[in-house]
Amino acid sequence: MYTHPKLVAFNEAMEKLFHEVDETLEEHWGKSFSLHPNRPGKGATENPEMDGLFEIAPDFTTGIGSQKGRGYIVSLRVATLDKVTVEQFEFLMEEAAALIVKKLPLYFPGRPLKVVRDGKRFKIVGDFSLGEA
Repeated sequence: MYTHPKLVAFNEAMEKLFHEVDETLEEHWGKSFSLHPNRPGKGATENPEMDGLFEIAPDFTTGIGSQKGRGYIVSLRVATLDKVTVEQFEFLMEEAAALIVKKLPLYFPGRPLKVVRDGKRFKIVGDFSLGEA
């Protein structure tokens, strides 16, 4: 199966961006809640999505039913058995979105991408074109 090399590069950059956001959230808020007993501690795996308090990842959506269209939903999970209030979760989502806004130009220079609110979530929207191989 052929995968467009620019798609591979785009996905790698997106993964690095979200790993950096995960690291920053862990540094700032990783001790705010107790870690789920079945979850490895921060840095225990090679993938920050799989350890520590936070799991943050981009999930592509075609945007069917969304006024914002296609893009990458910012998916955030707090791996704890503690009660996370709606206000606390919203704060963490806004913090993650602000970090992504700040870092998008570093990972995708010259590409018009932005973070918008799409319902209860944040979404990265913009030009996802790959050009020619």
